[in-house]
Amino acid sequence: MYEWRKLTPEIRAKIMVNRRIKRLPMHSPPHEDRGVRNYHISAACYEHESYIGHSPERMDTFETELLAVFEKRSDHLYAWCVLPNHYHALIRAENVKATLYELGELHGRTSFSWNGEENTRGRKVWYNAVDRAIRSDRHFWATMNYVLHQPVHHQYTRKWQEWPYSSAEEYLKRVGEKRALEIWREYKIDDYGKGWDDAEM
Repeated sequence: MYEWRKLTPEIRAKIMVNRRIKRLPMHSPPHEDRGVRNYHISAACYEHESYIGHSPERMDTFETELLAVFEKRSDHLYAWCVLPNHYHALIRAENVKATLYELGELHGRTSFSWNGEENTRGRKVWYNAVDRAIRSDRHFWATMNYVLHQPVHHQYTRKWQEWPYSSAEEYLKRVGEKRALEIWREYKIDDYGKGWDDAEM
């Protein structure tokens, strides 16, 4: 959404024509459903406002509800991170459309609840949940690093394990700090996630 605003009208028109021809979603990354596979799931609050982070209690409750969705609608949850204005997860899912549907339901429930609490009925709370199929082992481990690095990247904390709303501590216990550092160095995240739409031009 934010990169789209920077594009010229001509480039936007070219992208939309291409997406129509290829029968791709008009305003979100293309969804690929080819059986059981790994996915990077992400969603942001509208305009990246910190609606999730309204209070520590809300952060706790939302994380619990989000993990319940992944418990119900994924075959395995490898990593997750919840920030005040967005979240990421790396999952394995046989039916990612069902996962996205359930996340949409969660977004609807939390929008209604939070707008009631803050007396802001009609306010748009969420943008969209999107999935990105994992294409290789390298993509998998770069995504793992990307998801767990989010609190550091956004300057909420200095170390992964200091952020309470993620799977970083579990991951470090599982693989060990030495191996985690090797994975971090081997699978770079320098330009991760940029330009997903370029291939559609």
